[in-house]
Amino acid sequence: MRRGMSRLLLVSCLAVPIVAGCARRQPVINTAALEDAVVTTRVKTALINDPTVGEAPIDVHTEKGAVTLTGRVASKELEARAVALARGARGVSSVKSSLQIQP
Repeated sequence: MRRGMSRLLLVSCLAVPIVAGCARRQPVINTAALEDAVVTTRVKTALINDPTVGEAPIDVHTEKGAVTLTGRVASKELEARAVALARGARGVSSVKSSLQIQP
């Protein structure tokens, strides 16, 4: 009986630090990537909801708050509108247009 208790105590002493160590591990969240994804969503939402730009095939890429627009628009006016909408989205630090004009 005494030998069984010793083994149980030994197993308990080994298991507690292992379980406690696992419980303390927190998932690592890349907050910069998450913030960029939120900014991208805000810009895309603004573009889609705009009646003049909404149907243009515009891609949005965000890195550290800097937004790059790529794709095609029918006129310089639509490009300017897309850039203005992107600049107006919360969290945007700068906007670069790589949009192609294709009437």
